Formats: sequence, structure tokens, C-alpha cells
Amino acid sequence: MSARTTLRRRITLATVSAASVALIATACTSNTPTTENTADGNDGGGGSSQAVSDNDAPGDPIVIGFSAPAADHGWMGAITSAAEAEAEKYEDVELRVADGTNDVNVQISQIEGFINDGVDAIVLLPFDGAALTDVATKAMEAGIPVINVDREFSSPFAARTTVLGDNYGMGVSAGQYICEQLGDNPDAVVAEIAGIDSLPLTQDRSQGFADALSDCGLDVDNRVAADFTVQGGEAATANLLQAAPQIDAIWNHDDDQGVGVLSAIENAGRDEFFMVGGAGSANVMEHIKAGDSVLQATVVYPSTQAADGIKLARLVAHEKNMSDLASSGVPRTVQLFAPVVTKDNVDQYLPSAFQS
Repeated sequence: MSARTTLRRRITLATVSAASVALIATACTSNTPTTENTADGNDGGGGSSQAVSDNDAPGDPIVIGFSAPAADHGWMGAITSAAEAEAEKYEDVELRVADGTNDVNVQISQIEGFINDGVDAIVLLPFDGAALTDVATKAMEAGIPVINVDREFSSPFAARTTVLGDNYGMGVSAGQYICEQLGDNPDAVVAEIAGIDSLPLTQDRSQGFADALSDCGLDVDNRVAADFTVQGGEAATANLLQAAPQIDAIWNHDDDQGVGVLSAIENAGRDEFFMVGGAGSANVMEHIKAGDSVLQATVVYPSTQAADGIKLARLVAHEKNMSDLASSGVPRTVQLFAPVVTKDNVDQYLPSAFQS
């Protein structure tokens, strides 16, 4: 199978995932089901032409335990805020939020506490998926469904459902956008500012980026890695700009570290290139909208994943189905799409963006 065929197959799978998410969003947000009848009182086909869902109607009261890492950067803070806001929409949900922590032992003890309390479901974004696998499995064995968010457990038995962003798809989206802008210039110089290279998510993003660029005859000419922090982004970018006197496009993996990236670019007085961000912060989107910097686009890595987890945990606890799926129950895996935000569509994404 050629690289081009492999990439197109992966992109097709990502598109299917996006369609699935659209179905899920419809299923979970049907507060006021509507029906559409013809003048004679029926749809001419023996029944309603639209599915009707009561998924948002109040059910038995349930308790959902929620745990996530410390909100030490904008995206993670938005994860917890979105989860809390989603739970507030349902009068039948009591959300118990554990203090955010980057200590895996503390997070394990939080989950053990939820198990001892007999909560009805747990939504868990683990600091380290492998380290939290055993305690999540313990919860599942106790009959408490676990919704795994973003960082996967190392065992399929540790979660009822897993909600994921698409790291490979982020790279593909960024690469495709750059190809659209530079694809007719085979000598274009493309640079990449990654996150933490040891993390699988960074490796997936870089692989998707490289695959997409190769599809239009480009490659990564200059690459540095930061650490998802403002300081790390600034230092890595300063090194990149010193090493590369001419650049046509940059992809920065993370909008939080992008604050430092922009600072380094401004300090160097460089503006001969355009930049694509990653994650989808409101700060970056405001720059895109204003057209006041090298930022031309960003790729969304949804900070609403835990909010989706709350919705799914509620459905599972109430033993409800997805109204727009023919199959019963809630899917085992939900992978969210990684759209590109530009000046043309930024107003669509700003309301759900996070602050870096």
C-alpha cells in the first residue's frame, strides 16, 4: 500500500469518526424533540419522519465522580470547566469533582474514594493512562462504568467508553492546510514546533503532519521540540529561527506554548512565513480573526472531551441509547475530529475555545 493510499485511508477513517461524533452530539442534546408532519397529520409513510429522543429528560438521580490532572495550562483548565458546566445542565446529575493533580498516587486514591462512595459513574482523564489502569479496572469490576477521557488506559477492560481527540488527525489537518497554501512550491521550507517528543501524542501529531506533507511533495525541513509551556515554546522557537534564515510555514503543536512561540517570533522581527497553531485557544483565534500576526490558522483539539464524557456517563448510568444510532447502547470509543480554524470560520469555533 502506497503512502498516499495509506494517508487517504486514514483520512477517510477520521471523517467517519467525525460523522459519528455529529450523531452523538445530536443524540445527547435533544432537549426539545421535534416532529414534522404533513398537512393531513402524518408524514405519508406511516410514521414520523424524524427520530424522537428523550435523552435529556430528567431521570433517576445519579452521582458522577470526575478526576483530571492539575489545570496548569489553559487547555486542561478548560477541560474541567467544561465538564462542570455540562453537569450543571442536568438536574439529575450530582458531579463530585476531585482536586486536579499531577500525582498519580493521589489520583489513584481519588478513584478509590469514588469506588468506596459507590458513585454511579466515573469520568477520568488520567495524568498517566497506564498508571491509572488498575484502579479504573477495579471500578469497572465494582459495577461502576468508567469513561476514559483523552489519555488511554493500557487495558480495554478499564473503561466502558473512551473519548479521544485525534492527534494523528491534527497533524494531517495541519499538513493538508499547509499543502493547500504552499503545494505549488516544491521548494517551500516548512518548520515544526512539537510538544514533548517522548509522548505518544506528540509522535502521532508529527507522523500525521509528515504524512500529509508528503502527499503534496513537501516535508519538514526544520523541527524543534518544546514542552507545552510558554517558556519552552519561546526557547525552542528562538533556536529554530536562528537555525533557519528562511521559512515559509510553521506548524506549532500547542497553542498554550504558542504564546511563547509568538513572543520569540516578534522578538526576532520575523514575518516572512505564516503559522498554524494547535489545540484551538481563544487567544490564537482572536489573532486569526484580527489578522494581526503570522497566525493564519489553528487545528482544534477539543477541550470539550470531558464534557462529552459527562454526557456519555449519564447515558450509560441511565442505560439509555444513542437516539440517532440504530444499534443499542453507547459506543465503546468516540474519537473527535480535528478541524482547521481560519479567518473564514473562526466565529464558529470561538465560543467553545479556551484561554491560553
